Amino acid sequence: LSVLCLGDCQLHTSCGIQKCTTDFVSLTSHLNAALEDFDLEFCKALRAYSVCTYRNSKVCRGNLVYHSAVLGIGDLMTQRNCTKDGPTSSTNPEMAHDPCNYSGHTEVREHRGGGKPPLPTYLFCGLFGDPHLRTFKDHFQTCKVEGAWPLIDNNYLSVQVTNVPVVPGSSATATKKITIIFKSYQDCTDQKVYQAMTDDLPAAFVDGTTSGGDGNTRSLRIVEKVSGKYIEMHARYIGTTVYIRQLGHYLTLAIRMPQELVMAYEESQDLQLCVNGCPSSERIDQSGHLPLPVMGKLLPWGAAAHPLSGYTLETATTKCHEKMLVKDIYFYSCVFDLLTTGDANFTAAAHSAMQDVEALHPSKEHWHIFPRSGGGGVGRDGRFFVSLGFLCLIFVAYL
Repeated sequence: LSVLCLGDCQLHTSCGIQKCTTDFVSLTSHLNAALEDFDLEFCKALRAYSVCTYRNSKVCRGNLVYHSAVLGIGDLMTQRNCTKDGPTSSTNPEMAHDPCNYSGHTEVREHRGGGKPPLPTYLFCGLFGDPHLRTFKDHFQTCKVEGAWPLIDNNYLSVQVTNVPVVPGSSATATKKITIIFKSYQDCTDQKVYQAMTDDLPAAFVDGTTSGGDGNTRSLRIVEKVSGKYIEMHARYIGTTVYIRQLGHYLTLAIRMPQELVMAYEESQDLQLCVNGCPSSERIDQSGHLPLPVMGKLLPWGAAAHPLSGYTLETATTKCHEKMLVKDIYFYSCVFDLLTTGDANFTAAAHSAMQDVEALHPSKEHWHIFPRSGGGGVGRDGRFFVSLGFLCLIFVAYL
């Protein structure tokens, strides 16, 4: 904060503004603006900061740093829509950490010796379409994975998806069922199981509840955004957020989780698509090439004269471009899905998947994965090669 000073800016030794500011920084240094409870915790810290400055108003009345801090607090409270009345954070940062709030208790556990703790590292994984997988390592793959497969299986969370064939004669599949198990954790939550299927996207766990743990802490809860079409799950105790959508007849999933928890699994749990990607035998993309089933084009193995999906390369490109202006891997996945299935709902799935990336992926500079020519790869996994003008792809055979 530019209005604050942690150094000896003024020689008013009786003024406690430096202590107020130091406490505020300690209370907020672990917060992450991308997390769902950021505004709540930030406002609590601001109120505590304001109370501290008020207590020092008399001894600090001639201190410019004090007056700058008061103005800064007011500006920040306005920006964050904080009310003046409400709960405040403890003035002892060590006591302020909620054991059922991952962003707090982890740093306290690892940095009791003092000093500013590092911010936790978060990872993103997403699955959508026919199906396209973005792993925690930002590798992008297109896979078959028919039947039930584990996306995540660690000491805190299990996520399993069930995929079914999309169209006869194609090896592409899409997700029709998602099962999530939030494993019991201390006093924060009992084990909770969630299950979604096509045309059945509930806003509750299988036991009928919508939250886990103490009702006051809300350490785990489900939020329905669009009835039957879009839900969010917020697990504060493990710093994890999950989005599930139904678009057309199929489901999509996006998840953000702390790296240290992602990697907390046993050797027997190594089959996790989000961690290690799809087995090579399950990959539709061949050596990194995304094989678009383009009919009417002269491919190395030959092709039918008319597209079975009802889309040509040009019409599929136009359709995808309506929602996706940036020609990144999500755009090309949209084209792939339209040419494979003819189902326009996959356009919305690719678009929503990109929106989920923007909402959950921790690194903005890595939101988009762009195709590169000449063997550079797409996200170190896939390659598109350029030719033929406005879409410019060299294709390999689909089957």
